[in-house]
Amino acid sequence: MRPSFHQSRNRLPQEPREFEEKVVQVNRVSKKTKGGNRIGFSALVVVGNKKGKVGVGLGKAADVATAVRKANTYAGRHLIDVPMKGTTIPHEVHIKLGAARLLIKPAPEGSGVIAGGAVRAVAEAVGIKDIVGKILGTNNKASNVYATFEAFKRLRLIEK
Repeated sequence: MRPSFHQSRNRLPQEPREFEEKVVQVNRVSKKTKGGNRIGFSALVVVGNKKGKVGVGLGKAADVATAVRKANTYAGRHLIDVPMKGTTIPHEVHIKLGAARLLIKPAPEGSGVIAGGAVRAVAEAVGIKDIVGKILGTNNKASNVYATFEAFKRLRLIEK
């Protein structure tokens, strides 16, 4: 029996995905070659399950869809566990990574995510509902996302 027009031959029915992806930035890049300009794209993606796991990936390709898929795959393979204390983080972190300087602090319940785009994307992917974040250095989204990721790596939960 042949599959109908809308059914793909080699794909299984799609189950609900465990991880949610957020495309933070898509950048058009070009390279000078002898034959002219070679156009490509880079995509920065944050994936998370909203239960404490998050990953960041940067994918580069000739078209946007492939770049996003590559970034998504990389992020899915490099996940970290972020310790949480209720709906916030356990302690304050001040980090400097390259030109990016960043401060993240726990916030009282009900405050919400008070943070800029890069910090917000990573915090929401983790599932943190209350946090205060301040970007102090560069405005580069990629640098700030990686700095946020590194700050979340440094979080430790103190058991009493």
